[in-house]
Amino acid sequence: MIKQQAVNSKFKLDLILKITQAINENLSVEDLLKQYEDILFNELKIGKIVVFKFNTTWEKLLISGVTNNTIDNIIIESDLAKHDEITYISTDFPEHLRIFDFLIPVFHKKSVLAYILIGDLDEEMEGMSPAIKHLAFIQTISNIIIVAMENKRMHKQLIAQEAIKKEMELASKIQNLLIPNQNSLPQNEYIASQGYYQPHFEIGGDYYDFINFNDQELGFCIGDVSGKGIPAALIMSNFQATLRALFNPDTPLDELMNKLNQKVCESSSDEKFLTLFIGVYNYTTRKLRYVNASHHPPILYNYKTKETTLLKKGCIGLGMLDEIPMVLVGEVTIKDHSKLLCYTDGLIELEVDDKMEVGMQLISNLFSNNKNLKDTFLDLTRHIDLGKKNKAVVDDIALFGIEFKA
Repeated sequence: MIKQQAVNSKFKLDLILKITQAINENLSVEDLLKQYEDILFNELKIGKIVVFKFNTTWEKLLISGVTNNTIDNIIIESDLAKHDEITYISTDFPEHLRIFDFLIPVFHKKSVLAYILIGDLDEEMEGMSPAIKHLAFIQTISNIIIVAMENKRMHKQLIAQEAIKKEMELASKIQNLLIPNQNSLPQNEYIASQGYYQPHFEIGGDYYDFINFNDQELGFCIGDVSGKGIPAALIMSNFQATLRALFNPDTPLDELMNKLNQKVCESSSDEKFLTLFIGVYNYTTRKLRYVNASHHPPILYNYKTKETTLLKKGCIGLGMLDEIPMVLVGEVTIKDHSKLLCYTDGLIELEVDDKMEVGMQLISNLFSNNKNLKDTFLDLTRHIDLGKKNKAVVDDIALFGIEFKA
């Protein structure tokens, strides 16, 4: 008896050694499954084996000794999930489970990774059933194998996440190259300018830009693609290339908007659209021509009169319809020392206690004063930083401002 126990112990230790060597050799999940099936089926003489493993959903990891049709009626949540220890499958179980002898749950860190159903092919065999004889051992090797598979899955997932993270970091760097930095913004005897960009994720769908057409004219814009993240960023980067190819002082703004709308419709899905404010400023005439395509109206503040004007004239957003019904081109003459703030809706939308709070009045108060543009932007960015600290910022944020000198 003692000798037989020793033989059995050595037999089991050899099998565990075989499994651990396979794991250390970094075999694939498929090869590990083959080894597991071989041990249960050939070494331990278990006739029926079914393994359900949880990934993002429950999946049939291994089926041996039974057909798929035999187990189609098994519902994990109602048939198996209430059992948290090795359970003998008695007549109290649903009929479709009675072809098996035992249910073995596999845990890892208090979470169920798998359920294993085992049974014998030879119902008339003499002596103790292998399923009973090796029950604890089957649970042990099942834990080793299933946990090893889970570790491989998590490691693979981690590698994939790291790859995505690096790609996102690269995408963020590339997008930042597309957004003008402060050193490149126009500063001359006529104007000073400021910019700010903060995507909600690593990359986003907000955008601002400027083009020095010549010594007398400056083109600029700010835009916002519906949505956030990668889809919005791809549409916006494509739009930037299109805009820079089409935007010039010789093309009327209404004609430009129709061309841009066509390009946006061609390059984005039906549910994606883009709001845009675009303007051309002439240093000599001090005239600003603009189109507001459903964007938040920029704020124009006059230092001398302390008057505030919202620049609203324009059209519907780009990509909303195949053709824009009408484009109204606005024009203002900036006679006095003034400043202009263009912004996206992330600046005024703060989430407080699960409610959306529109902070337009606050933004207007921060901007509509006699501080110069640089100091005004410091106030605005402090407001944004406070929102980020309180986790209240829920969208991409872009700002572009111009101070028109007297």
